[in-house]
Amino acid sequence: MKIVTAVLVLLLTLPAFAADPTGKWKASMQGPDGDMQLTFNFKLDGDKVTGTVEGPMGEMPITAGKMEGDAISFNVETPDFKVVHKGTVKGDEMKLKVDMGERQMDMTAKRVTS
Repeated sequence: MKIVTAVLVLLLTLPAFAADPTGKWKASMQGPDGDMQLTFNFKLDGDKVTGTVEGPMGEMPITAGKMEGDAISFNVETPDFKVVHKGTVKGDEMKLKVDMGERQMDMTAKRVTS
C-alpha cells in the first residue's frame, strides 16, 4: 500500500516539474533579407500555450500551442503560410525545430529577464 501511495504522490507532483514558457523570449533567424529578430510572448494555461510573436511582419498570434513536460509545440499562421515550431524548454533556453514547408531550420530562443 505504501508503494501505491508513493507512486500516486509522484504522479501528482510531475506537472509541478513541467517547464513553463510563460514570459518574453528573444530569438533570431535567417530570413530572405538577412537576420530577423523575433520576440515571443507566451502564456501557459494548463498544457495550452498561447501568445504572440513580433517580427518584421508585425505581431502575429500563436496557435495550436501545447506543452507536455519540457516539450513545446505551436504554430504561427499568416494568410500566406504556416510555420510549425516544435522543441524543448530548459530553464531560460528554448530549442526549436522550425518547419516553414519548403524550409526547415533550428532556432534558439532565450528568456528575457528583467
